[in-house]
Amino acid sequence: MRILALDTALNATQAAVYDAASGTVMAQESVPMERGHAEALVPMAGRVIEAAGLTFDQIDRFVVTTGPGSFTGLRIGISAARGFALVHGKPAVGVSTLTAFAAPLLFGQERFAVAAAIDARNGQVFFQAMALGAKPLVPPGVYPLEDAARKLGEGVFAYVGNAASRLARVRRDSGELPRAGVPAPVDSPAPDIAWVARLGAVADPAAAPARPYYLRDANVTLSDRNRLERA
Repeated sequence: MRILALDTALNATQAAVYDAASGTVMAQESVPMERGHAEALVPMAGRVIEAAGLTFDQIDRFVVTTGPGSFTGLRIGISAARGFALVHGKPAVGVSTLTAFAAPLLFGQERFAVAAAIDARNGQVFFQAMALGAKPLVPPGVYPLEDAARKLGEGVFAYVGNAASRLARVRRDSGELPRAGVPAPVDSPAPDIAWVARLGAVADPAAAPARPYYLRDANVTLSDRNRLERA
């Protein structure tokens, strides 16, 4: 099975072609950006498919990050994945951004319990904690940073996500002791697109639809609501 994975959930535009049968990434591209995802994504998808020596017709499944993340970014990636899937008669599958951040440490060579944190602005984070095998410890949600840190209790975690260092610092300030062998937090602007593809390859399309995974309502003003209602 050949996968085209897409990600525009946060501050990067990414695409990768993954061969699930051999477990290899055939081609991938990632460009950090805060804006311009819509213009960048479709040409990038075409480039990675060409670099893999394939055509769109040879892709068996389209995979996309579904959130949490930027409302605009999520719509761009999901619309592209669903459009490709519709045109080519193939399934579109969604992958949680938090799980994608955590996957390298949950399923990679060196494995750790993971606390995944994405900046949600105003002192809050999109947050989830998982034990090995992706067993949930703290369910995904939007939490004040200090509350997220408290929910981790006394456990030992690796920190991932674009707010990883902030979460680690709050826990350290509250008395967490450093533990040998645990990776240092790295504030990645986006999850590893290769792991987005791997997760999408094993997901059940019926249970992992390509639709937005919002953990809070959109920040829409009253005037915005009025315009939407009139549209």
